[in-house]
Formats: sequence, C-alpha cells, structure tokens
Amino acid sequence: MRNSLRVTLFLFIRRTLFLIKNMDFRWDIIQGYAPLFVKGFFMTVEVAVISIILGTILGLFLGMLRVAEVKHGPWKWPFFVVKTLASFYVAFFRGTPLFVQILLIHFAVMPVLIHQDHGLLISGDLARTIKQDYGAFISGIVALSLNAGAYISEIFRAGIQSIDRGQTNAALSLGMGYRSTMRYVVLPQAFRRMLPPLGNEAITLLKDSSLVSAIGLAELAYAARTVAGAYSRYWEPYITISVVYFTMTICLATLVSRLEKKYSAPGRH
Repeated sequence: MRNSLRVTLFLFIRRTLFLIKNMDFRWDIIQGYAPLFVKGFFMTVEVAVISIILGTILGLFLGMLRVAEVKHGPWKWPFFVVKTLASFYVAFFRGTPLFVQILLIHFAVMPVLIHQDHGLLISGDLARTIKQDYGAFISGIVALSLNAGAYISEIFRAGIQSIDRGQTNAALSLGMGYRSTMRYVVLPQAFRRMLPPLGNEAITLLKDSSLVSAIGLAELAYAARTVAGAYSRYWEPYITISVVYFTMTICLATLVSRLEKKYSAPGRH
C-alpha cells in the first residue's frame, strides 16, 4: 500500500512537472502570492481538522442513538421522537448537496442565530464582531461538521451492528450497563472495521472544504480564484492548489493505512 502511494505520487509529480515545462508556467505569479497560498493552506487544514473532530463526535453520538432501543417505560415515545429526528437529519444531510448546505447555513441559519439586532444565540456588538471577523469560518465549520456527522453516523451504525449481538447480550448479562458495553466491548472491535471508511470520509471532507470558498473563507480555493482573477491566468493557481490537495490526501491516506495496520485484528496483515 505504501509503495503504491509513493509510485502514484511520483507519477503525478512527474506528469505535473512535464506539463509545467511545456506550457510557459509563470512562477513569478505563484511567488508573488505565496503568502496568500500559505495562509490558505493553513486555513484549509484548520477547517478540515476541526470539522473532522466535531463530525466524528456528532457521528458517534448519532450512531449509538440510532442503534439503541427503548421498548418499555416512560421514555419509549420521547426516545422514538428523538430517534426519528436523528434519522431525518441524517437523511437530509446525505440527500442534499454540501454546497447547498453551506449556502443555507451561512445565509439563512447563521443570521437567525447570530445577529446584531435579533440573534437567538448572540446579539449586539458581539454578534456584529463575530459576523465580520469569523462569519465565514464559523459557517463553514458548522456546515462541514453537520455534513460529516451525518455520514460518520452511518459508519458508526454499520460498525456497531456488524458486531455479533451475542457479545452485547453477554456483557449486559454480566451487569455491565449500555454505556460500558459500548465503551469496552463493542466500539473497540467496531473501530477496526470502521477505520477505512472513516479515513475515506476524512479525505472527502478535506477536499470538500474547498467549497467553503463560495462564502468568502480565505482557504486554498479562494486563494487560487483570487490569483486567477488578478492575472486572468488559470493554470498557475489551480495546478498549484491541485498539487497541494493531492499531497495532503496522499499523506492522509498513508496515515490511515498505517493506522489500519496498527489496529488490524491479529492474523490480518
């Protein structure tokens, strides 16, 4: 796996250098806007990492919620309502484009929650400051986290359900509660099976973070669009961010591959 990734990276760099050499690539444009690209790189990494962490936490909670059952007692119907709302949330964020979700959250949802005059969560001067300085950043993280949470919840649900039901019943019969059973019996085994799809979701989220440039967040895609608009040249900025994105995804894929080997079940190498 590691060797194939190295070969892929080598061939990609070789092909890219060949194209650059034969198309009058203007390095001075990239050098002049290097600080903008560097800033965009760190912004992309920051948004992706925060969104992956929040999405994983949300996905874990929703995944456990959707496999839990309350068949008797006063909490039966309230739990059914919450579980139905969770299922609708997952279906909505998996069934609509991420780009639409970003626009909806930034231009419709966030102004209701954070507004100088009538914000439900934050209002006044603080709301104005947050909107001006961090509006796109917060909207982007919220949209990416909610989207990732929906997909990751399905990964956790499938992973938990893949573990034999008898193990859960055995743990409960020994006096372990539902939370302890999940923590010490089910999730450690399910994690090995969930690691590949979780890694794929992280890579997808890293690439999809480029969509946040549509609301003005200064990440890599925004930097490339700025340079392209200034010079009316598109090869230089977009090849540059393509190489950066490709390198980041290869590094992330290598990390996931090493984690798979480290946490793989005995006898599976």
